[in-house]
Amino acid sequence: MLFEEEQEPEFEIFSALLFNSLKAITFMFFISFAMINKPADEGKVDPKAEMLITVSWEDNNPDDVDTYVMDPAGNVVWYTQREGGLMHLDRDDRGMFKDVVLFNGNEVTNPLNQEIVSFRGLEDGEYVVNIVHYIANGGAPLPVSVKVEKLNPTVKVVFYQTLSLSGSGDERTAVRFTLKGDEVINVNNVPISLVQLTRSGSKGRGTTGGSSESPGFIDATTGSTVSRP
Repeated sequence: MLFEEEQEPEFEIFSALLFNSLKAITFMFFISFAMINKPADEGKVDPKAEMLITVSWEDNNPDDVDTYVMDPAGNVVWYTQREGGLMHLDRDDRGMFKDVVLFNGNEVTNPLNQEIVSFRGLEDGEYVVNIVHYIANGGAPLPVSVKVEKLNPTVKVVFYQTLSLSGSGDERTAVRFTLKGDEVINVNNVPISLVQLTRSGSKGRGTTGGSSESPGFIDATTGSTVSRP
């Protein structure tokens, strides 16, 4: 024969086959990756919070500590009124009472003692953060940590301190602060009873009698003032 078909080397055939296989695998990978990520993006939850107040005490401690927060409009969030204005009490922790979670069908004790109040938005004016030793099942005094964080535009710790509660009914003003735009000013702890405000149904701001001295502690079950021993 004058013309004989030239045979391709086996190496070139193998290279072409391998290259096409890699292209097919790469294409299938991208398709699979896109199919996996799409529902994840659709189900994504992006919580919005402008400020967080975290109150915590010793793990496994049986005491019940409550958080009260008042905004500039006089709204107060606490265990009975968990939403007020732009504030929300995310968790009411009652010490070890009913502090269990279900895991694989079994009840597991949750040792963490923590309450969190989140702000969905901010308005200018004064805010008050109080903590109340609602029930003292353990020994007193009880150290309680209070942290206030402003999250936007950057995270800023407005207040962080550990206070001591002396027993059932003890109410302390942890911090008062004023928001003015992005600024936090006039940070202090001049006492005011938010328990009395919630029990009487009134709204307002100011010190108790205008004094910087503690007026006594508040019986959280009745709202009455009890002189300190």
